[in-house]
Amino acid sequence: MSLGRYAVRRLAVGLFQVLAVVTAVFLLVQALPGDAAVVLAGDNPDPRRIGEIRVAMGLDRPPLDRFLAWLGGLPHLDFGVSLISGRPVAEFLADGLGPTVVLAGLTLVLLIPLSVLVGVLAALREGSLLDRALTSISVALYSMPEFALAVVLIAVFGVQLRWLPPTAVGTGGDLLAHPAVLVLPLVVLLARPICSISRLVRAGMLGSLGSDYVRHARRLGIGAGRIRLAHALPNALAPAVQQLARTTDWLLGGVIVVEAVFVIPGLGTTLVDAVAGRDLPVVQGLAVVFAVTTVLVNLLADLAAFRLAPRSAGIA
Repeated sequence: MSLGRYAVRRLAVGLFQVLAVVTAVFLLVQALPGDAAVVLAGDNPDPRRIGEIRVAMGLDRPPLDRFLAWLGGLPHLDFGVSLISGRPVAEFLADGLGPTVVLAGLTLVLLIPLSVLVGVLAALREGSLLDRALTSISVALYSMPEFALAVVLIAVFGVQLRWLPPTAVGTGGDLLAHPAVLVLPLVVLLARPICSISRLVRAGMLGSLGSDYVRHARRLGIGAGRIRLAHALPNALAPAVQQLARTTDWLLGGVIVVEAVFVIPGLGTTLVDAVAGRDLPVVQGLAVVFAVTTVLVNLLADLAAFRLAPRSAGIA
């Protein structure tokens, strides 16, 4: 199978996955008690007032009709309008995209060198105090949920020591202009991925250093530094690259948690507010963004795997 045909097949599967995710989100939001009309009616809603709001917002139409009408606008990038504010959903996405891209982008930029550095140091000092310390810290951090780690960091460094801002309140969403606000969220987002990827780099590095071709290189008199960087490290990075694609998927969920805890006005916060307000078009629009991003990341990873090993990728 050619690379083009494989890409088309994987893209078709991805489109089906996006449609499945959007449908599931629609059904789950429909199953929630109440709707946007109840939220807008206030704490002591009048049934007649709720009915009028429902008619004005089109919520009296059958769910299937509303869902199909919304799907028809997707090819034109028309995500509908918010049931709460009346603003186009695209504006919500544009407003929240900046902080989310900054968080996710900085996490990926820092993740690769830090993971490789920790993994290589542990491998080169196998069995030492440094190796055992890094292993113990990795296990502890990996077992801690992002939400719990965020709360601990806020309590210690944001409230008690007051070294760093506990939230992003007052930044107006411009995180790069307030770099101190980014420290704690980035620590939370980096903690678990660094633990998993660095362990893979360590294991791969140890396997490469004990291989026949490395022993042969030593017999030829090649320097230890060149052997480690030019021969052992590239082979040790292969499993870490595959894990990086899975980490990118996980990062979407991690960003939602981090934005909610640190009050960062990104897509995660927008999603939380939309679910609380039963603002179905906004929830569906965010579901499309997250689903498309996940599908594209996995598509690129699959194409890379097919390019490196076309037979195994084509059979899967």
